[in-house]
Amino acid sequence: MKELVLISGKGGTGKTSIAASFATLSDSVTIADCDVDAANLHLVLTPSPSASGSFAGGSVAVIDQSVCSLCGRCLEVCRFDAVRRKAASRDGSRTPLSIDPMACEGCGACSIACPCDAIRLEDVETGRWFVSDTRAGPMVHADLAAGRENSGKLVTVVRSRAATVARARGTDLLLSDGPPGIGCPVIASITGADLALIVTEPTTAAAHDLERVLELTERLNVPAAVAVNRWDLNESAAEALDAWCSERSLPVLGRIPYDESITRAQMNCLTVTEYSNGPASKAIETLWHRTTSLLNT
Repeated sequence: MKELVLISGKGGTGKTSIAASFATLSDSVTIADCDVDAANLHLVLTPSPSASGSFAGGSVAVIDQSVCSLCGRCLEVCRFDAVRRKAASRDGSRTPLSIDPMACEGCGACSIACPCDAIRLEDVETGRWFVSDTRAGPMVHADLAAGRENSGKLVTVVRSRAATVARARGTDLLLSDGPPGIGCPVIASITGADLALIVTEPTTAAAHDLERVLELTERLNVPAAVAVNRWDLNESAAEALDAWCSERSLPVLGRIPYDESITRAQMNCLTVTEYSNGPASKAIETLWHRTTSLLNT
């Protein structure tokens, strides 16, 4: 089994559209949507969940009111303003303390400082993972709760379960739609992969972020290649991207032209390779064959 991850230095390059097309072009694939912060691969592949589970990516502090002495030491040490005290009573007595779970970072400072051991840290559900069936093959994806962090850990869960499903079903390819950028979720998506296909576009921002994400793949020793989406919107910039990649011996496996049929396909919950046989569809098919050829060398 080979693992191919599609990533991009910035959002909006069309990475997920290409990943979805690759999934429908493959004869034997398991899909992983590793962009758990803003998952959208399901919008095109319309998965039907067959299994799911809870993900606890962090912890929050909880006060045992029966033990709390109301001293306020936790209030003094909390740097995130998560500890709250009710308004002072009329007789001047101390009022109960509480912890806002959305503000709590789970650092444990309040638990350490508490003189009567009234505060404990509890795991909290920060997301859920799913194993689903799609028309392209099995898919593992996740939903990170609003405002929650540790998405890199959830990405690791998604990749691990996707690999388990791929081995169980005997699929030849594990195809991951990675997140944009260079942060922890991207690191968790590409570490140990056989190939990272970087999807970029002919803009100044995309060229800058391509350089950053390439540095990351090199640091992690993950082979990389490039696809230029909507290349014909700025042909001179696309030529400059080609030259930049050539200087670094970075293979450019394909150029995809701007094609409104991609949008129309998405409106019908289809990939462009399923929807039409237009210029973008043909370019993506060519990109698919070149990518799999490189992946299997």
